[in-house]
Amino acid sequence: EVQLVESGGGLVQPGGSLRLSCAASGFTCSNYAMSWVRQAPGKGREWVSGIKGGGGSTNSADSVKGRFTSSRDNAKNTLYLQMNNLKPENTAVYYCAKSLNNRNFGFIEVWGQGTLVTVSS
Repeated sequence: EVQLVESGGGLVQPGGSLRLSCAASGFTCSNYAMSWVRQAPGKGREWVSGIKGGGGSTNSADSVKGRFTSSRDNAKNTLYLQMNNLKPENTAVYYCAKSLNNRNFGFIEVWGQGTLVTVSS
């Protein structure tokens, strides 16, 4: 069974950092494009960051570029999202997602259950 399980969310003060983890099972995450997508309260889902299969090139949305970075540990079959200099507007449920192929972040076929990140003083 293909499964994604996120962890690492929580309450953090503005300017702080968090690292989210996404443990993948039932497939090899390095063979697929993997993404982090968030949904803020009362808003739709927004693609945040991702890492492509194979060589692992990364990309992030302009709103978080320079602060959020995707990475993966192939040995652990786990995806990470390092979030630095967090802002209150980054408060959201963060989802890990698997794409259909190794290069297109938009073709998502599997979602994790999400982990809540709250940025507040």
